[in-house]
Amino acid sequence: MDQSYRASAPGGMQQVVRLADHRRRRSRVYFTRGELSQLLSLYSRRVANGEWRDYAIDHAVGIAVFSVFRHTFDRPAFVIVKLHGPGGVTFAVFDGRGRISRGASLAEVLPVFEHRLRLVTD
Repeated sequence: MDQSYRASAPGGMQQVVRLADHRRRRSRVYFTRGELSQLLSLYSRRVANGEWRDYAIDHAVGIAVFSVFRHTFDRPAFVIVKLHGPGGVTFAVFDGRGRISRGASLAEVLPVFEHRLRLVTD
């Protein structure tokens, strides 16, 4: 079944728009099973070290977000984002001050946690 919608174009002309094409462009972004495995592996190592305590996963149109928390009711200590834009999929890592890493794959952005980023408590 071909679902379409007639929308008015400028000048009173009608334009046929395929709804399936429109829906594909505005789809939600999700982490794949492999990406979730990488994220949860990193998370479990940090929990074992006592650095992280909680996480949250959010999905929206064009973006998937994995947030990690030092304390359950705090703002996220770090946010790992998967963005789907016109140029394809990109990943980024943010801390409270801004973006600290960006890459085309999750494997490119996660090494930022291996050496230099440690949460310091008072």
